[in-house]
Amino acid sequence: MKQRLRREWLGFKDALQSLDTQTAVVLTLYVVFVIAQFKLGSHDFFRARITADAPEIVEWAWWFGAQGVTGFVLPAALLILLFRRRWTEIGLSLGDWKTAGIIGLLFLPGATIVTWVLSDGPAFQAQYPHLRAAVSNWELFFLYHLLFLFYWIGWEYLWRGFMLFGTAQTLGYYAIFIQAIPFALLHLRKPFPELFLSIVGGLALGAVVWRCRSFWIAVPIHAAQMFLIDFWCTLRLRSGISGITPRDFIALLEAWLSG
Repeated sequence: MKQRLRREWLGFKDALQSLDTQTAVVLTLYVVFVIAQFKLGSHDFFRARITADAPEIVEWAWWFGAQGVTGFVLPAALLILLFRRRWTEIGLSLGDWKTAGIIGLLFLPGATIVTWVLSDGPAFQAQYPHLRAAVSNWELFFLYHLLFLFYWIGWEYLWRGFMLFGTAQTLGYYAIFIQAIPFALLHLRKPFPELFLSIVGGLALGAVVWRCRSFWIAVPIHAAQMFLIDFWCTLRLRSGISGITPRDFIALLEAWLSG
């Protein structure tokens, strides 16, 4: 019995020593960061532990800020301070910003069309924008999306920075696929088209960030996509206009411009 336990211990010790510490820590702590975001950054936590009297936009600001801290500040600090990684190694530099800019510009027309079509569905109008008060208040709408940027920095760095570049030294190109898995799973409660697109989008964004060596390109891409779906859904909810023809598109824009 003793010898068997000793063999098991030595086998476990050898396996443990063969692991890359950074990769093991990243694949473990990203789960911790996600849990911390959902628990400490939630609306329920804010109302129970901070205040129950704040406007809803403040609750969303808390959620966005919590994502910024748990998805960006803490993961980046971990890689820099604990593992002594340079900014250029973990996706924090501008990287190949020229290629990133071209990709972003090519993405925008397609995203505009796709979000326009998707916004005609009741499932999307029931969910977007999350801050329902923004539907009837454009100032609140734009403030909401300005605060949303903190969320996107944290959200994108957790997957396309911390997880992608934090495991790249051992997983290589497979890191692109690994970071896309939890990213897609966190879209399970979204409308089915968005859930499906999250698989494609997670892989595509991971590949783009890998190519450009900078996670920053993913922030405006994702922020623009969310802004557009919120914008179209808000216009449809305010005007009651449905349909996806060019005539419907013009009618919706006219309704917006007329107030």
